[in-house]
Amino acid sequence: MEVSGIVALVSGGASGLGEATVRRLAGHGAKVIIMDLNEARGQSLAEELGPHAHFAKADVSSEEDVQNAIHLAFNTFGELHVAINCAGIGSAIKTIGKEGPHPLSAFKKVIEVNLVGTFNLIRLAAHAMERNEPNAEGERGVIINTASVAALMGKSARRHTLPLKAVWWA
Repeated sequence: MEVSGIVALVSGGASGLGEATVRRLAGHGAKVIIMDLNEARGQSLAEELGPHAHFAKADVSSEEDVQNAIHLAFNTFGELHVAINCAGIGSAIKTIGKEGPHPLSAFKKVIEVNLVGTFNLIRLAAHAMERNEPNAEGERGVIINTASVAALMGKSARRHTLPLKAVWWA
């Protein structure tokens, strides 16, 4: 897919891997929707990149927020060709700590953003791209899911090792 002139939506686009992705796309001539919760950083990045970048404040796990970001792409640029999932959070909390067990609410929030939010953008972007006319290669759109090395390594394997022996019953 030729990058110049495409319309891309990047979740988590105001910082980290998402920001780098937004900058790379814009640098190659793409029109970009920066979707993020951090309004100050998102607006600042959009202003820095100019008229081909717009910010949409959105929680990736919210159907309404993601739909609004997709509508912004269509209302501003007329279509959506690429959706890139870069939004993600982590929880560097021990399973058992001084205050007791890991809070279930913290784990649920990570699942809500990283799993439910990723699927939410996939399903809504795919539905929106279904309306696109196929390009010369027959593509209507592309969806890319990313993860940082933290998905494989965590913050620190040593810090999270517990002095307990696990017994598995078969």
